[in-house]
Order: sequence, then C-alpha cells, then structure tokens
Amino acid sequence: MAHDHDHDDHGHGHGHGHHHHHISPDGNNRAFALAIGLNTVFVAIEFTYGFIANSTALMADAGHNLSDVLGLVLAWGAAMLTRTATSGRFTYGLRSTSILAALLNALLLMVACGAIAWEAVQRLSAPAPVAGMTVSVVAAIGVAINGLSAWLFMKGSKDDLNIRGAYQHMAADAAISLGVMVSGLALMATGWTWIDPVVSIAIVALIVAGTWGLLRESLNLVLAGVPANVDADKVAAFLQSQPGVTGIHDLHIWAMSTTENALTAHVVMPAGYPGDHAFDDISARLKAEFSIHHCTLQMEHGTTDHACALHGH
Repeated sequence: MAHDHDHDDHGHGHGHGHHHHHISPDGNNRAFALAIGLNTVFVAIEFTYGFIANSTALMADAGHNLSDVLGLVLAWGAAMLTRTATSGRFTYGLRSTSILAALLNALLLMVACGAIAWEAVQRLSAPAPVAGMTVSVVAAIGVAINGLSAWLFMKGSKDDLNIRGAYQHMAADAAISLGVMVSGLALMATGWTWIDPVVSIAIVALIVAGTWGLLRESLNLVLAGVPANVDADKVAAFLQSQPGVTGIHDLHIWAMSTTENALTAHVVMPAGYPGDHAFDDISARLKAEFSIHHCTLQMEHGTTDHACALHGH
C-alpha cells in the first residue's frame, strides 16, 4: 500500500504547479531582468574602454562579465521552467532544469577564471603600458553595477542553489572589478606593471575556492545525491521511531529542483495501516523538520521481501 503525500502552501496533490520559493518568483524575474540589462550594457562599455586604454585586464574582465550574462540567462530560463506544469512525459514538470543551470553556472565561472588566470600569466611575462586612470574609473563602475546585481539576488540565494549561482557570479564580478580598480590606482601611483596580473591571479584563486562548493553541490544533485540540507540518517531514524514501525528499507532522498526535495521509502508496519492522519503527520513533519516537500511511503506488513535491487539503504 503506497501513500503519496505532497504538502505545499496551497493544498495537496502532484501536478498543480506549486513550489516552495521563499521569495516571490516576480521578485526573481525583476532581479534577472535588471541584472542582465545592466551587465550587457557594461560589457560593451568595458570592452571598448579596455581596447582604448590598452588594458587586457579590462578586456578580460569584460569577457568574464559576458560569460556571466550568459549564465544569468541560463539561470533565469531555468527558474521560469521550474514553474511549468507537469505533463504526461515530464511528470515532475521541468523543475530539474534549475539544477542543470546551477551546474552550468559553476562550470562557466570556472572556465572564465581559467581564462583570466591565463591572461594574467601572459601579462606577467610580457608587461605593457596601461592607462591606469581609465582602468580605475571603468572598473569602479563595474563594482557598482555588479554589487547592485549581487544584492538583487542576495535574498533568494539563501534557499535556492540556482539563485545562489547567479548571486555568486555577480559577487565574483564585483570582486574582480574591485581588484582591477585597485590595480589601476596602484599602477598610476607606482608604475609597476606587475601589480595588475598579480592582483588578478589572487582574485581568481578566491573565486575558484568559493565556486568549488557550488560545483560540488550542484553535481551532487545532478547525480540524485541526498541534498546538503537533508540528513539522511536523521530521516531514517525519524521514520523508524514512528508508532507501529518495525523497520524501513529502500529509503531514497533526492532533489527535484534547487528548492524542492523528494523521498520514497518502504515502511514495515506489521499491525497494518494506521490511517491517513498518521501518514499526513509524518509527511508534515518531514517537510517542517527535514525540508522534504514530496514523500511517497509504501506500507508493508513484513511478511514478504519487497526490497528493490538497490542495496546499502
């Protein structure tokens, strides 16, 4: 006997398009639209002035910003797809696109960091004169634009890995622009051409360290691993402790999207089905205490072996 419980803020039942966002989707849409618009304009300005000032740092930063605009488009598209209705073929809707977008965002950021580091190493071996004032002014504008963009995503980044990817992109851009601005000022003051590439390499190292967690977590979700915010052992102990339960097996926990988790489990109850109220209570507590929004529990009497082919649960 299997019981499917889908608790959300608006009622019960799969396929109704309900989601567990802690901020309004409209707020995310405004953030994406504004951030993409501002950064697209800034990329054009930054590349143009980088060419005029003979600053490979500015041009590299413009290329990095362009990769982030593409990343934002990816993340926005995924966020919109998570709100699509289910269909006969996609019975979960397209929720998991947000996980793919988070992974692609992390990979894009790693590639962009590699390109900037390579450019910085090239500049160390072959320094060239740079218009420090132009670099500093344009980079300062970049700090303001990217800082504002990051702030727009800050609230949503706490509960959604996809939005966190967009937030980390913008915060990383602000850090890079700040580094470019400081190196431009230092160039003006000292004339030391090695300052700019050294600062660039240091910033890249910091960004890679921060992005590694996003890459690891999104890859874990793609592989249907237990989400980082769920303790599988505690979930198993909770189910095992319920009245009438003598054992559980085939416990599976995975992410349906960057905001929603799902669970399936076989629950051994020799005394029989305890009633809908008991299963409703279990489902409600799984959501409140373990961030599991969709659960399917299969009740068994324990008289036959229902275990699936997968082991280790």
